[in-house]
Amino acid sequence: MSEHTTPRKSFWTPANIVTAVILVIGLILTVKRFTMGLDSVTNLSDDNPWGIWIGFDLLCGVALAAGGYTTSAAVYLFGMKKFHSAVRPAITTAFLGYAFVVFALLYDLGRYYRLPYPLTIYPGPTSFLFEVGLCVALYLTVLAIEFSPALWEALNWKKLRAWAHALTLVLTIFGVVLSTLHQSSLGALYLIAPSKLHPLWYSPYLALFFFVSSIPAGLSMVIFEGRLSHKYLHHKMDATHLEESPGVTLGFAKAAAVVLFAYFNLKWIGVALDDNWKYLATGWGAWFLVELLGFVLTPCLMYAVAAREKNQNLAFYASIVTVAGIVLNRLNVSLVAFNWRLPAAARYMPSLEEILLTVFIVTLEITVLRICLCKLPILHEHPEFKGAH
Repeated sequence: MSEHTTPRKSFWTPANIVTAVILVIGLILTVKRFTMGLDSVTNLSDDNPWGIWIGFDLLCGVALAAGGYTTSAAVYLFGMKKFHSAVRPAITTAFLGYAFVVFALLYDLGRYYRLPYPLTIYPGPTSFLFEVGLCVALYLTVLAIEFSPALWEALNWKKLRAWAHALTLVLTIFGVVLSTLHQSSLGALYLIAPSKLHPLWYSPYLALFFFVSSIPAGLSMVIFEGRLSHKYLHHKMDATHLEESPGVTLGFAKAAAVVLFAYFNLKWIGVALDDNWKYLATGWGAWFLVELLGFVLTPCLMYAVAAREKNQNLAFYASIVTVAGIVLNRLNVSLVAFNWRLPAAARYMPSLEEILLTVFIVTLEITVLRICLCKLPILHEHPEFKGAH
């Protein structure tokens, strides 16, 4: 080998080895689940029919994929062109997020092959679950079309790219409407269980809480992934993305601070209107305060300081706390504070297989996202389509 020859980097890095192990274990458990049934891998029961696959994979997955509609609305509806470089990464994350939400849902359904039935054979238009399914299916289609220009550019299919790009404004409006509906309806699903969900988390305004909290969730995911891309995929980013990155981080930090403050106050208004002050003196009240003070108010203040001081690192840390807070809230509503009156022995705890399959699904999504960011013109403009976005 010449002394000037750059040695080829090995594919088997520690991160890739861990990823491969997780994927192999996940594939084995997937075969077990679909050949031996739900009972072979879950602790679900008639008292606890929804577990971690709904609480984390669905509720958290949909909320954290909200960066698609928040970013595209900011750029294409409100004219904030300075955030344009964040649109494609946000749309890509949202598309993969929703696609893997549907993928994860197949694991939870006993008769997974009947997934289209509620929309086709047995429609139930008066059900929140029907509305969620319809909106997610439509929005996934919208995201697929919004994501497709990057694929058509890589394949140099100019006519398809032009067709998809021409629909940008219509798709953005449609996507915002659909997101407003299903983000809120996921919260509304729990309105039918007032006796099962603890009063501090149950509220007639659950639909509003879920929708409002999805906005900082989406903004935080854009900041979080943007900073990681800037650090680990710096070589894939063009000058425009590098120049606009600080503005995206600080601009979204300012917006997230405002919405988190509004959400914080809305939660307290809900407590006041339902007269649930007495529960704050209990253990459940302490846990509720941990969620609100530690994972809503704290990142709100962190974002505000970051925006004022133009501190991108602080905004990044605030995004981590915000994402953790959204996950905590969704798990509190769906698992922790659900069936709170049942004795501990009857409460749901996810099995090891459920947890491993969730890790498998998240790892698979991250792997596909990494491939997309490396192989498609997402963090940079395609040379033949510069200025055509």
